[in-house]
Amino acid sequence: MTILDKQAYDRGICGTRTSPRAGRGTKQGMKQGAKPKAMRGAVAVEFALLLIPLMLLAFGIAEYGRALYQYNTLVKTVRDSARLLSHHNPEDPASYGPVLEEARCLAVYGNTSCSGPVLAPGLTTGMVTIASSATTTAAGTTVTLVEVRITGYVFNFVFNPARLLGAAADTIPFSDIHATMRQL
Repeated sequence: MTILDKQAYDRGICGTRTSPRAGRGTKQGMKQGAKPKAMRGAVAVEFALLLIPLMLLAFGIAEYGRALYQYNTLVKTVRDSARLLSHHNPEDPASYGPVLEEARCLAVYGNTSCSGPVLAPGLTTGMVTIASSATTTAAGTTVTLVEVRITGYVFNFVFNPARLLGAAADTIPFSDIHATMRQL
């Protein structure tokens, strides 16, 4: 059988293949490949049943992605605040005092003037602590370090999909976020 003969046979053009008669394997009067009326809407029902877990999965991914985004934002602002403080001398209280407040504002608002919206909901300047410490190396050189730390920040879910699985918490408490740099 050649390829053309096989294609003709598959389409039913060839005289060797007979179409099924009524009552033998098909419903009477029904076209081949048509679905019975009882099957109509089954795909929609199956889609609806699968849509619920897929939507929960999508919302869960979005919420945990938002949590990672806020954590990353806090890490970057703490690092920027420590970098700002590393350029100032803590031994000079006249110039270092205002810079401390600017560093707190930078950690919370993303700018040194404490203006605009906070970078992460619920973040306040009271959560930001700044500490300077001087250590001496083995060679006898004094090194001053500055540490900026955000403590007590809690991420709040808008929609917590884990709640449907029995989880009781609607928040994620972040551990302390800190950065340490050497001061000049």
